[in-house]
Amino acid sequence: MGDVAMTVPVLRALVLQHPNVKITVVSRPFFHPFFDGIPNVNFFGVDLKERHKGFLGLLRLFSDLRNLNIDVVADLHNVLRSKVVRALFVLSGKKVAATDKGRAEKKALTSLTNKVFAPVKSMVERHVDTFKQLGFSIDLSNPLFPEKAILSEEIFSITGTKNQNWIGIAPFAQYESKVYPIDLMQQVIDGLAENKNQKIFLFGGGEKEIQFLNQLQNQHENVIVLAGKLKFKKELEVISNLDIMLSMDSGNAHIAAMLGVKVITLWGATHPFAGFKPFNQPDDFCLTSDREKYPLLPTSIYGNKKVEGYEDAMQSILPAQVIEKINSNLT
Repeated sequence: MGDVAMTVPVLRALVLQHPNVKITVVSRPFFHPFFDGIPNVNFFGVDLKERHKGFLGLLRLFSDLRNLNIDVVADLHNVLRSKVVRALFVLSGKKVAATDKGRAEKKALTSLTNKVFAPVKSMVERHVDTFKQLGFSIDLSNPLFPEKAILSEEIFSITGTKNQNWIGIAPFAQYESKVYPIDLMQQVIDGLAENKNQKIFLFGGGEKEIQFLNQLQNQHENVIVLAGKLKFKKELEVISNLDIMLSMDSGNAHIAAMLGVKVITLWGATHPFAGFKPFNQPDDFCLTSDREKYPLLPTSIYGNKKVEGYEDAMQSILPAQVIEKINSNLT
């Protein structure tokens, strides 16, 4: 999800700076709402369960896309499926370019020996490079973001009217090494909830996560579990109206960033140096685990690698530090 969200600021800038360009985004239908409202951007939903399943399905996908009279192809995902489709476009005589994911630099950054602790190029910058190969320069120095969504009565019936600072918290991530300990997150939520001029919304998905969120809600009147109550598109509308989002190194951070929301991120086994810092966010919005105590950090790009003795790295990020960072960036 985060990978797709990181393409949105790039495409928004591309069509604004090259108004004669028309884009067709090819992705899973679930991600269609990410691109709503961007001029000259159409969305093609891939049917990976039936029509576009398997190798024959990729041939059908190529055929479907070729009928759209596409001139050039930017492969921003650069995985096996997209490589196959990209190769077919090359064979048909089209110009293509693919995003270099910088695997060698990232491997050096996460190495447990001879580590090169230096920032690698961000994924957003890498996507800009991809379009440059196709002849389209993109300037992201002054990005434009969509207007805050106008919320419906359906949403207000859950959130209440907006007469406080709205804080979003997305406490989960795909891997445990990127998740802030629940007892510390409870302290963060309890501390933020003390200020009745703030309303906190808890984001997540699935039955297990909702159970944890209900626990974190802790009977605070100004803490609302949003998970499971709205469709995804409606959740995006709420996120666009947040004053700040607290997230792990996860998709929610990139969703909030693509909507122009301030994003505070907490980092465990991973690190913003790996190129996945949320778009247009200051470095000090990234609260990282203590490298003096855990000098091998980052140990992973995606959080899927475990290193003995590093299970508690995120405990070095103090709840008081998180609360202060949020409060100091609210108006």
